[in-house]
Amino acid sequence: MPTTLPRDLATACERLLDDLRAVFRGRLQAVVAYGPRVQADAERASARVPLNTLVLVDTLGLPDFESMATRAEVWHRAGLAMPLVLGRDEFARSLDAFPVEFGNIIAHHVVLAGEDPFGDLVVGASDLRRTCETMAKSHLIHLREAYLETRGRPGELAVVIRDSAAPFAALLGALALLAGEHVGGPTQLAALAERMVGVPATTVRRVLDAIYAQELSNDEARRLYPDYLATVERLVTYVDQLDR
Repeated sequence: MPTTLPRDLATACERLLDDLRAVFRGRLQAVVAYGPRVQADAERASARVPLNTLVLVDTLGLPDFESMATRAEVWHRAGLAMPLVLGRDEFARSLDAFPVEFGNIIAHHVVLAGEDPFGDLVVGASDLRRTCETMAKSHLIHLREAYLETRGRPGELAVVIRDSAAPFAALLGALALLAGEHVGGPTQLAALAERMVGVPATTVRRVLDAIYAQELSNDEARRLYPDYLATVERLVTYVDQLDR
């Protein structure tokens, strides 16, 4: 995980911090950057993915959002996603509700202002396992239904693979969290999936590469889809066994 940001993003974050200090003043507790731009695959993601930030404050009300809304367009143009703004204790109280999303923030983040707010926070293993099961089974159902909806036409399957690649990466990231592994890039995720679950790393990597691919050929989609489906089926079986 990088400890610094590229110069263009660092400048944008300085502007963001100035704006947040103007809005919250002494109520601003911490700001961290997270998401693809600060993970292992940051260089490949930089061309198309905005930088995510989490803002933790003492108190929060509608006037704060009204003030932030006047600055939102400037942040967007600077390559920043709209900040996730929470009360100071909301993050910790919501770990059971968002174990994957918030667990990834804890695992992969850069502190922009204040002290590191996460301390000894740990995502509950049962919450994470249950969420992994939901994600895996939902992904499998989606892939099966998509095949029927597309009638198996390769051109449309290529779109399905591209559109589902990012959720697939999120599923693998959730499994990594469950295993206590702090990995984020496609090569690491593919290797972890092969080691933990026994699925082919080459198949996993081919799907993950579709996140940044400008296009996926019909021939590649025709070859990849059966292996992709089988991989997700194996992931579902693996997650089911974790509860026994």
